[in-house]
Amino acid sequence: MWVFNVFGVVVLVVSLVAHSGVQITGRQLLFGGGAVWLTDAIAFGLAFWELDCGGPLARALATAPRKPDFQFPQDENAELARDGWAPRLWDYFYVSLTNSTAFSPTDVMPLTRPAKALMAAESTLSAVTVLLVAARAVNILR
Repeated sequence: MWVFNVFGVVVLVVSLVAHSGVQITGRQLLFGGGAVWLTDAIAFGLAFWELDCGGPLARALATAPRKPDFQFPQDENAELARDGWAPRLWDYFYVSLTNSTAFSPTDVMPLTRPAKALMAAESTLSAVTVLLVAARAVNILR
């Protein structure tokens, strides 16, 4: 799913760079960029959820325990979590949202190369989206 979002960012970038003469309002640009950014956060949240510990099914069945791909604060300190705490889908969306706005890990750390690669890809796509849309919007709104 995140591959389709990469395609969306590429289309956005090409349309901003190659079609600079096309009339678009600042509002249209900001809404379009916001939609791409939000889709990016959702897609990577799902990708993080699918990656961690072999995916949701492997975590639920716990037949072959696998080391985690992400370290949540609750994993480090049992006093921060309820008994039996495990990350849920919303926790991965939260990781994705903070990664896409801070362009870096915040409180959840990637532990494996695939997790680091996904977080790097999301940060890069978010930065490109936000910076290009902001630059073009400032130019239009001037």
